[in-house]
Order: sequence, then structure tokens, then C-alpha cells
Amino acid sequence: MMRIGLFLATNIAVMVVLSIVLNLFGIGQQSGGISGFVIFAALFGMGGAFISLLLSKKMAARSVGARIIDQPNTQHESWLLETVAKQAEGAGIGMPDVAIFESPTPNAFATGAKKDAALVAVSSGLLQHMSDDEVEAVLAHEISHVANGDMVTLALLQGVMNTFVMVFANIIAAALDRNGRGRGMGYFVGYYVAQIGLGFLASLVVMWFSRYREYRADAGGAALAGRAKMIAALERLQQGATPEPLPREVEAFAISGGLGSLLSTHPPLNARIQALRNGG
Repeated sequence: MMRIGLFLATNIAVMVVLSIVLNLFGIGQQSGGISGFVIFAALFGMGGAFISLLLSKKMAARSVGARIIDQPNTQHESWLLETVAKQAEGAGIGMPDVAIFESPTPNAFATGAKKDAALVAVSSGLLQHMSDDEVEAVLAHEISHVANGDMVTLALLQGVMNTFVMVFANIIAAALDRNGRGRGMGYFVGYYVAQIGLGFLASLVVMWFSRYREYRADAGGAALAGRAKMIAALERLQQGATPEPLPREVEAFAISGGLGSLLSTHPPLNARIQALRNGG
């Protein structure tokens, strides 16, 4: 809660200062009163991100058809629950729900709005193609995402980026609008074009942070399960086929994904392996 409070307070302070500065330079008058729009953009941008976060656990489970293990049916399911419980205790978080979803390729993800009420899901392919030590490392990686509060931080960052995109798209559109009596066609065309361009730049920031989190989660996984196991798990993923794409709402929290480009949620596996070998 402190993380959310500080982030919201910072966001509000930035929006207030931005509104004052823009009005001092006369930009507020050009864009039809920037103060009201800044408030609207902040509420809309942050609100959308928070709604997605609050619904993330239910949406993620439904999107991949995950089956939550309430009562283990097999010895392997019992081992999964015991391993996650041990790691959650070691990471200082509450026991998350544990689920399995059908997919032939190894993958896993974690999601949820609260550290003490998260969801960790693994694919059937992960259980079939990885050893217990490697699965343990993957689970530790996902538990580290939860313990680090990555879901909340990424949602907050996305909310801030949404706000800035809307505000500056409005400013650019107002500058392009030559209709002095109100918002003409130039405004609406300029607004949507600016949103596309600024949205792309905002995505670069969000994806950079997403890749940064993966290195931290790898380090956390190494601390919980052992560095050798974490490296072995990543090497196993590197040897396998390209994982099936996961739904957008959980892709950023998967164990692997993307090709390491500027718009990828994950760094290349070889870079992550090297970082662990270097003590990262």
C-alpha cells in the first residue's frame, strides 16, 4: 500500500506542477483549459491501469484456461503446492493460488493486485519437459515477481504513461488546430496521430522496465532456489522451441517471452543467463 500511495502522490504532484507550468506559459489557454484535462487524463489513465490490475488474476486464469489446484490430485501437484508454500514463506508473502494451464511449451506466469493474494500458474509443458529442480527455479522466479511488487509497479507506470500521452497529445493537437472558435478537424486528427506517436514512445519506457524486472526476478529466483537451478532452467528454455504467445495481460510476467527487442517484455535468455553467471 505504501508503494501505491507514494506513486499516486508523485503522480498527482507531477500533474499539478505540469498544469501550473503549462498555464503560466499560456499553453492552457491554447488547449481549452489544460487544468481540467490534466485531471481527467490522470483519472482516466490511472483508473484504467488500476482496473486492469484488480481484474488481472481472474482475467489471467480465464484467458489461459488455468485450473487452480484446490485439492491436489497427484503427487506432482502436492509437490507444486509444497514448493510454492516454502518459497512464499521465504519471500515473506502470503501463499498464492497455484494453477496449471494446458500448453505444450514450457512457460509460467504470476499475477495479482496483492502480494498476499497472487496467482502463480505453470504450463503442462513446463511440468513435462523440465526437471523438478528447473521447475523449482521457475516457480522461484515467479514468486520473486510477486514479492517485488512488479504487478503493481508496472500497472502504476502504465497509468502514468497513459496520463502523459493524453495530456501531451491534447497540447500538440491544440497547437495544430487553426480553428479559433473551438476544436476543429485539425485538433481531432492531430490528437489521434499524436497519441499513436507518444503511445509508441511510452511503450518503450514500459517495456524497458519490464525487461529490467526480469533480471531482478531471476536474481530473486536464484536466491530462493539456488543460482545453479535458475541458470539450468533458463538454459532449458533456451534449448526449447519458442513458447506459445500468452495473452497480453500475463505476457509481461511469464518466465520467457519476446525476442529481446525494444518492444519486448523480456531480455534475451542468453543475456539473463550471463547476468546470473556474473552474480546479478
